[in-house]
Amino acid sequence: MRRLMILSLMLFGSLTYAQTTVQGTVVDENNEPVPGANVVLVGKAEGTTTDFDGNFTFNTSEQPPFQLQITAIGFADVLANVTANNQTLSVELKEASTFLDEIVISASRTPERIFESPVSVERFGLKEIKNTTAESFYGGLQNLKGVDINTNSLTFQSINTRGFATFANNRFLQLVDGMDNTAPGLNFVLGNLVGMSELDVQSVEILPGASSALYGAGAFNGILFMRSKNPFDFQGISAYGKTGLTSQDAAGDNNYYDFGVRAAHAFNDKLAVKANISILKGEDWHANSVIDLNNPGADRSNPAYDGLNVYGDEVSTLLDFDAAAGFPSGTVGSATISRTGYEEAVLADYNAESVKTDFAIHYRPFGNDLELIYNGRIGRGTTIYQGSNRYAVSGFSMQQHKIEIKNDNFFLRGYLVSENSGDAYDTRFAAINVNRSWKGDTQWFTEYAGAYIPAYLGGIQQGGLSPEDASTAAHAIARQAADTGRLIPGTPAFESAFNRVINDGDLTTGAKFIDNTKFRHLNGNYNLAHLIDDWADIQIGGSFREYELNSGGTIFTDSDGPITYNEYGAYVQLQKKMFDDRFKFTGSARYDKNEFFDGFVSPRLSLAYTAGENRNHNFRVSAQQGFRNPTTQDLFIGLDAGAAILVGSAPNNLDRDVRTFNVSQSGQALIGQSTVNITGSTAYENAYSLSSVLSGAPEAVTTDIIKPEEITAFEAGYRGQIGKFTIDMSGYYNRYKDFIANVTVLVPYYGTAGDGGLSLLALQNGDSKPYQTYTNSTVDINSYGGTVGVDTKIFGNFDLGVNYTYNELDFDKEQFPDFRTNFNTPKHKVKASFGNTELFKNFGFNFNYRWSDSFFWEASFADGDVPAYTVLDAQINYTVPSIKSVFKLGGSNLLGDEYFQAIGTGNIGSIYYVSWTINP
Repeated sequence: MRRLMILSLMLFGSLTYAQTTVQGTVVDENNEPVPGANVVLVGKAEGTTTDFDGNFTFNTSEQPPFQLQITAIGFADVLANVTANNQTLSVELKEASTFLDEIVISASRTPERIFESPVSVERFGLKEIKNTTAESFYGGLQNLKGVDINTNSLTFQSINTRGFATFANNRFLQLVDGMDNTAPGLNFVLGNLVGMSELDVQSVEILPGASSALYGAGAFNGILFMRSKNPFDFQGISAYGKTGLTSQDAAGDNNYYDFGVRAAHAFNDKLAVKANISILKGEDWHANSVIDLNNPGADRSNPAYDGLNVYGDEVSTLLDFDAAAGFPSGTVGSATISRTGYEEAVLADYNAESVKTDFAIHYRPFGNDLELIYNGRIGRGTTIYQGSNRYAVSGFSMQQHKIEIKNDNFFLRGYLVSENSGDAYDTRFAAINVNRSWKGDTQWFTEYAGAYIPAYLGGIQQGGLSPEDASTAAHAIARQAADTGRLIPGTPAFESAFNRVINDGDLTTGAKFIDNTKFRHLNGNYNLAHLIDDWADIQIGGSFREYELNSGGTIFTDSDGPITYNEYGAYVQLQKKMFDDRFKFTGSARYDKNEFFDGFVSPRLSLAYTAGENRNHNFRVSAQQGFRNPTTQDLFIGLDAGAAILVGSAPNNLDRDVRTFNVSQSGQALIGQSTVNITGSTAYENAYSLSSVLSGAPEAVTTDIIKPEEITAFEAGYRGQIGKFTIDMSGYYNRYKDFIANVTVLVPYYGTAGDGGLSLLALQNGDSKPYQTYTNSTVDINSYGGTVGVDTKIFGNFDLGVNYTYNELDFDKEQFPDFRTNFNTPKHKVKASFGNTELFKNFGFNFNYRWSDSFFWEASFADGDVPAYTVLDAQINYTVPSIKSVFKLGGSNLLGDEYFQAIGTGNIGSIYYVSWTINP
C-alpha cells in the first residue's frame, strides 16, 4: 500500500509538472482586442485562438522555455517567449506592412502568406470591408486587380476572372464556408443575392484561373471563397444600417435600404451559436432600350421591328400578300411582319430585394480544436436575371444546410443546396402569351394581311403614292387594324391576362419559371503533416455530389419526374519547402468522374523561389490541367426560349424532347400533313448551319453531343517589396480543348438536310425552327493576359494603389461564325485607389477609380458592343470607439455617367448612401 501511494504521488507530480499554462491578451496598435488571433506553439501542431476580447488560455505538456507564434489576418506575426508556467503575456500586433504579409487559405488548402502562395490570389478582409467605397462588400470586390463584376441588376452581380463570362457564369465557383453557392438548376451563382451578411464576413479570397486540381470540375476559371466569423472568436451583437438613393435617368431617384444584425455567443469553451439576418431593398436598374439589333437604325415603323427591351415582337412571319389575295407574284409583294410587343417596364417588377438569414451551432466536445458545426442558410430575393431571355425573379429562394466536423488537420462536411424559383417568370413569354390570350397569331397575321392589301392598292391607285410610301402607310394601317382590341397595360383586362400568364408554367400559354432542383454534396480533406513530423505538407481529400433536377418539364425534360445523376473525385497534394525554406514545391493531382463521361485527371505543379537578402522577392511558375463538366442545362435542358429551342445533349435527353410544329399550307401540299413532330436528336443530326442559311448558301451540319471541356493553364508571377513599393504581377496562357459552347442550327420540318430538294423547300416555306445545341468545338481556342499591381504609401501614410489588367482571346471568328465563345471581357482595364485609414484620429477616406476598355458582348440574349466607361467611387468614415461604431458616407459612380456592362441590361446609375455599423 505504501509503495502504491508513493507511486501515485510520483505520477500525480509528474502530471502536474508536465502541464504548462499560459494566459494572455492580444491587442492592436490602438489597444483594441484582436479576436480570432492564432496562438501556436512553435515547432508543434498545438495552439488556440483568442476570444472576442482578445484573451486566450493555452495548455501544453511542453516545458518552458519555448516560443508562441501569434498571427492574425491583416497583422504582422509576433513571437512571444514563454519562460515559466502560469505566465501572462500581453501581445501587441502591428498592422501588416503590406498586403503580401496577409494569410490566405484557398491557394493550397492550408494557411500561407500571399507572398508565398503558389498561384495568383486576391484577398478582401475586415480592413477592406471597412474602407470599401462600394455600397456593399461584394460590390467592393470589383476594385481588386484582375477581377470583373458584371452588373445584371441591383441585387445580382456576377464575378469573373480571365474572360469567358456571362451572367449565367458557370465557369466561376463561389464557396461560402466551404459550401458551393451555385443555384442547382441555374448552374451559376446569383452574386450575393442569397449569400453572406456583411457583418459575418471574416475574409474573401479569389483565385483567378483554373483550380481543378484541388477543387474539382467547378473550379475552371476562378473561385471566390467567403469565410464567416466563428462565434467562439467573434461574440456579441453587431448591426448596421444603410440608407440612401439610387439615381438613373430611366428610373429617377429612388430610396435604397440595407439593414443587418448579427448575434453570437459562446456559452462556454464547448458551445457557441450565432445568427444573422440582412435585408436590402431598392429600385432596380430599368432596362428601356428600344433599338432594333437586327436592323440597326430602324425605328418602330419597320414592320419586322424587334426591340431590345421590347418583348412579344419576336413572334414574326413572312406574309406573302400576293398568295393571300390570289394575285400574280409581284403585285403586292411580301414582307416579314412581327407582332406588336410590350416594353419591359410594364412586364417586370423593378422592386429589388434580398433577404439573407443563417444560423449556426458550433460545438467543441473536448474544449479544443475539434469542432462540430451545423450551419443553415436561407436566402430569398427579387431581381432581374438575363439569360436567353430577361427573367423577373420574384421570391426566388435558396437553402443550404451543412453538417461539418473539423480540426486543424482535417474536415469532413456534407451539405444540401436546394432552390425554389418562387414566382419567377420569363418576361418575353409573358408578352408573347398576353398577346396570344386575346388574339392568336394566325388570326392576328390574317387580319394584318387583310388590312394591308387594300390599303396598299388604295394608296397607289387612289392616293397616287409611290410603292414605297404606299407600303409604309399600309403597314401602319394594317398594324392598327390587327391590334384592334389589344390589351393596354394598366387596364383590368391586361392585368387579369398578365397575372394568369405569369402563373402558368406551360410556355405555350404561360411564362412561369418553375424549378425545385437540388444537389447533395459530401467532401473531406486530411492534412498528414503532423503525422510525419512536418517533413512536408501532404493533403488528401475527395468529394461526391448527386444532382436532382426538378422543374416539372418547364426547364428540363423532366415532365415525367425528377432526373438524378452523380459525380465524384479524389485528390492528393504535396507541398515542401527546401534550401533554407527559400524553395517551395507544390504538386497535386485529382481524379474526377461524372456518370456520363470518362474519368479525368487534373495535375498541378508549382515552383516558387524567395530571393533577396531580406527575402523580399518571390518568383513562381505553375502549370496545371483542369476540366469542366457540362452543366445540368447543358445535359438536360428542353426549353423553347422563343428565338430558339434549347436542347441539352445528354445521351438520354435527345429523344426526351419532342415538339409539335404546324406546317405551312405550301408544306402541307408537299408532305400531306398539317403538323410534324421534331425530337431533340433531329437538331444534332438533321439541320443546317444558321449562318449559312442567312448568307444564302445553306450548309448541312451534324453536331456532336457534349463532353467535358479541358484547359491547360500556365502562369508565371512575381511578388516583392522594392523600397516603398509593393509589386504583384502575373501572366497566364490558357489552352482549351473541347471548348463547351452553343451552336445555333436551323431544323427543317421535312426533308433531309443537304438533300438539295425537299429540305430547301422547307426553309423557303418558313417550315423550320432554330435550335440551340450544346456541343464542343474542334477549333483552337486560347486566351492569355496578365495583371500588374503597385501599392505604396505617399505623403507619409496615404495609401496609393494602381493596377492594370490585360486579357486577349485567340480565336478565328471569321472561320467559325456560328461558334460563340462568350469571352465578354475588356482587353484593357485600369484601376486605382487613394486613401488614408487615419487621416486624423478615427477618420479615414478612400477613392476608387476604374476604367474599362470597350469590348464585344456575346450572349444568348443579344450581342453588341459595350462602350468604354469610367467610374469614380468614394467614401469617408468616422469611428467612435466609445460606442463601438463606424459611420460612413459614400457613393458609387459619382461622375454620373451611366454605363452598361452587357447588351440588354439597364444602364448603371449612381448610388449614394450613409451607414452606421455597430460593433463591426
